[in-house]
Amino acid sequence: MDLKRDIYDCLVQWKRRNSGKVLEVSGARQVGKTYILTKFAKENYKDFFYINMMQTSGREFIACLDQAVRWKPGEERIEKPIHKALKLFDKNFTDAEDTVVVIDEIQESARVFSLIRQFAREFRAHFIVTGSYLGKTVGKEYFLPAGDIDTMELNTLSYEEFLQAAGKRELYEQIDLYGKDSHETYDLLKSLYDSYCKIGGYPAVVRKYFATGDISECRREISHIIQIFVEESERYFDNILEMGLLEQMLPLIAQTMVREKKGSPDLVKELSSVLFRADSNRVTKKSVNQAIAWFCRSDVIGYCGRVNEGNMLDVTPNCRFYFRDLGVAGHFLSMAGVQPDVIAGVINENFVYLYLKKKADALEIAGVTPLYALYKDGELDFFVNSRQDYINYGIEVKAGRAIGKTASQMLEDGKIQYLYLLKGNTYGGIEGKKRTVPVYLAGRLEF
Repeated sequence: MDLKRDIYDCLVQWKRRNSGKVLEVSGARQVGKTYILTKFAKENYKDFFYINMMQTSGREFIACLDQAVRWKPGEERIEKPIHKALKLFDKNFTDAEDTVVVIDEIQESARVFSLIRQFAREFRAHFIVTGSYLGKTVGKEYFLPAGDIDTMELNTLSYEEFLQAAGKRELYEQIDLYGKDSHETYDLLKSLYDSYCKIGGYPAVVRKYFATGDISECRREISHIIQIFVEESERYFDNILEMGLLEQMLPLIAQTMVREKKGSPDLVKELSSVLFRADSNRVTKKSVNQAIAWFCRSDVIGYCGRVNEGNMLDVTPNCRFYFRDLGVAGHFLSMAGVQPDVIAGVINENFVYLYLKKKADALEIAGVTPLYALYKDGELDFFVNSRQDYINYGIEVKAGRAIGKTASQMLEDGKIQYLYLLKGNTYGGIEGKKRTVPVYLAGRLEF
């Protein structure tokens, strides 16, 4: 099953811009980076060369580099050694704008990663680098080529992409946010949303769903993906205790999503206290911090900051975790022993977080990460400050009819100018400055 991904059009636009920079495509393992880049390269370039630094082609390219840069004092200096290396790698290589070189799993070679600046400045050909664990490249042996790269991120399938696979995306894009269309239409999108919340958006899982319709099979596929991620991640950690942290941390992170609605100003300290006794020397705060950073850089989890007392100028960063895929979130919430009805509520909130993260990354809303708010000892699920009109919006993600006292109080006190109530069982509606929208249409909200 060929899953259409929105990033494809972005890749085509990048080629047309011809910025002269190397494109770095990041994203979690098994989100389909290699597949979509191969498809894009074959369909949009005359010549396509693929190098995988974890496979034979990577070792062969290193050997070509060794030969191309070989030089002895007194000999004439080698002109364009990287060009020579690529020509040795494949005699058909030509340095032209209709040539693209894709280097996969580039995090495996600091030497090749550190050539990115030369790829950008010395070639007419286009270069794309990618990898599942690019967090490794923060090591001191990696030369970070700021100014010489364009960046894109490929995530697991969004709800829109999932609907595209189901043939219902046009319906989603045209339906009224506030209930003016037929109830049958909303019910259809809600049914697909319920399935999406259970399986998430990993391509292999989505293909399994459309092939079998079996949620249990999909969840087994999710478990397999997680197992591979943990096993592969262990290669990048120094000792057995740090490796053990990886398996223990994710269920605990899921627990923090439920246990403390107000968040924590020190998530690392909180997780450390749960993992081991206070007097234990088996783990350090640094080790926990490194594990969390690894999950973030591997695009498994993301942070949410906190707005204090509704003041956008008083923000505490990194007070809450969310998962970057709903299927993975459900897996670890279930593993943590959370009840199904509670899981459903947390998943809805996680769903909204993912859309707000896209808007934060695109600089459409204020904040390095999405934000929630504390106000007069109460909590607002999400606080959004628009970078278009600088208006504050509140978002409450609710399963029932309750509005939330804190949200209403913030609206009354002028801390927010509009309030969105995102619910699963609604067809939408407008009441003054309160706007009720089906939660599965969260991606269509504009601020």
